Amino acid sequence: MKPVKKIALAVGAAFIGIQFIQPAHNKSGQVMPADFTKVYVVPSNVQNILQNACYDCHSNNTNYPWYSNIQPMAWMMKRHIDNGKEKLNFSEFGIYSTRRQISKLKGITNQIKGNEMPLSSYKAMHTKENLSKEEKAFIINWFNKTADSLSTAN
Repeated sequence: MKPVKKIALAVGAAFIGIQFIQPAHNKSGQVMPADFTKVYVVPSNVQNILQNACYDCHSNNTNYPWYSNIQPMAWMMKRHIDNGKEKLNFSEFGIYSTRRQISKLKGITNQIKGNEMPLSSYKAMHTKENLSKEEKAFIINWFNKTADSLSTAN
């Protein structure tokens, strides 16, 4: 057998083999009392934006696309989700101190203004979740008002 054929077979076997090593999915299936939408009165359009553009990486409930079952994509997605939840988890937002909530709300607006969120890799694969300028302006305004109301309450 030629060396190129052996290498191709080895790579193919390795690709098939890694398909059996699947990470756990980020799906609790329930909305907890500490969820952002339970802690705040969130307008439906803001809630839709959050669920479509943010919750996949920043909550305990990810909607997985078809390619999430193919390695190494599943591993990369898990890393993105774990990193996203570490920085901000909307499912546990009510557990954060008021000071941290204000900081997170302001951080969200800065990330959106700077086009840092959603990640470009997410936007490339989820084109319908890309935020329009109007949606960005609306959500930034709403988050700023919410942060300001928390600041004045304390």
